[in-house]
Amino acid sequence: MKLHLKHTTDYRYSEPLLYALQTLWLTPLSGPAQTVDFWSLGAPEKLFPQHDAYGNRIHSYTFVGKVSDDVCWSLVNAAGQVDTLGVAEFVDAPSLPHPSFFLRPTPLAAPHAVLAEFGLRFVASAASNGNGNGKADLASLLALSQGIADLVRYQKNSTNVSTTALEAFQAGAGVCQDQAHVMVAVCRSLGIPARYVSGYFYAANEPDLASHAWADVCLDVAERRWVSIDITHSCLIDQRHVRLAMGTDYNACPPIKGVRQGGGEESMTVSITIEPV
Repeated sequence: MKLHLKHTTDYRYSEPLLYALQTLWLTPLSGPAQTVDFWSLGAPEKLFPQHDAYGNRIHSYTFVGKVSDDVCWSLVNAAGQVDTLGVAEFVDAPSLPHPSFFLRPTPLAAPHAVLAEFGLRFVASAASNGNGNGKADLASLLALSQGIADLVRYQKNSTNVSTTALEAFQAGAGVCQDQAHVMVAVCRSLGIPARYVSGYFYAANEPDLASHAWADVCLDVAERRWVSIDITHSCLIDQRHVRLAMGTDYNACPPIKGVRQGGGEESMTVSITIEPV
């Protein structure tokens, strides 16, 4: 499926902006699940590209205001066309971190005994998966995904970007980001490497899910083989999914992250459109 995407982030400030440094995780890469036909990125200042430790293509820019400036807004645009292939299982490139790296606890997806107890309802034994032969069973992982979707119900505006996996689990509600964090944290609690994925999801009747998140779970540590699971829809990723970036949790690959000086109060409006070609 060929999808045309446009992602606009509009920042507004109550006072002139004096300084800003921002990093953008807004450039998808071609890989086993997709081919990027073309992509463009626009920002208020010159963009400097590089790759992060997870192989994501990132861009940074710096804005420095002048005394005579009265800049109270900032606009970031990303747009392009991606041919989605619907491939859910893949092998990592040797240059990427070893799967065991993704067992480490992170603030938003930390292992916990409560999460391990829940996970063992679906994954028979932690020792026979992540801590034993380094392999995980796909059917069990899909059952776990369904169990998380049933427990952590999708509820818009029920959490924020700082909500942890345990908090969403205990609250029983969240958005796709929270469901992905719970999946990652449960897998880590069972000794199965897992990581967070940001991306886009095309569905004509679900515009709120255009900005989406899911999880990569390691099926075979020795072979560095992974599978991408959409917890919100309890399925493997398919041609509706566009992969944007991945990391240990949301904090490692947000769409935009930065610091600023001045500007007063900030408001942000995000607009994402996805259309089949």
